[in-house]
Formats: sequence, structure tokens, C-alpha cells
Amino acid sequence: QVQLVESGGDLVQAGGSLRLSCAASGSVFRSVAVAWYRQAPGQQRELVARITVGGRTNYADSVMGRFTISRDNAKNTVYLQMNSLKPEDTAVYYCNTQPGISWGQGTQVTVSS
Repeated sequence: QVQLVESGGDLVQAGGSLRLSCAASGSVFRSVAVAWYRQAPGQQRELVARITVGGRTNYADSVMGRFTISRDNAKNTVYLQMNSLKPEDTAVYYCNTQPGISWGQGTQVTVSS
């Protein structure tokens, strides 16, 4: 069974940057779109960014121009570069394929004001 492992979350001040990584245990990323999601306390999980097999990207309006999703198929890894972080970006961040598989543990991002 393919497993997803997110990493790179941390506590950072507003205006700072983080780079999240999502690694898959198999080569599943090579043939599917991959997306980053986030879930803040008491809120539903929301789509943050998505990248297709061909590299086309989509972003939620709230992160447009600040976040960048990228993929390295050779390393079975997808990244989320997050710049100009805001307190409202605080959440647990998850990655998943589209269509989805089992969720990983996520990685906590906390942005202090």
C-alpha cells in the first residue's frame, strides 16, 4: 500500500517562509495529479494547490502568489513552497493524489503574528 509522508512544517513568524515535502513510498506520483490540502482547527479540509502530471498548477485564491507547488517525479516527491506566511495559514497540511488514496499524518504549520 502506498504511503504518503508530509514533512517540513514548523512554527514561523508572519512574513516568513517554509517548504513542505510530500514523499510517496512508491512511484505513484508519476502518473497522477497531486494536491496539497490544509485543515485548520474546527474547519473542513480545503484544497490549497494542485499540480498535474504535465506540471500545470492551480491554487486557492487565498494562497495565490504566495505558495508554489512543484514535483520531482524521480524522487517521488511533491513540494509546497510557502512565502509571505500569514497567521491564517496556520493548519495541518496534507498531500494526496487525485483521485485520492489514504491520507498521511500531515505536517503542522503554525504562523505567529
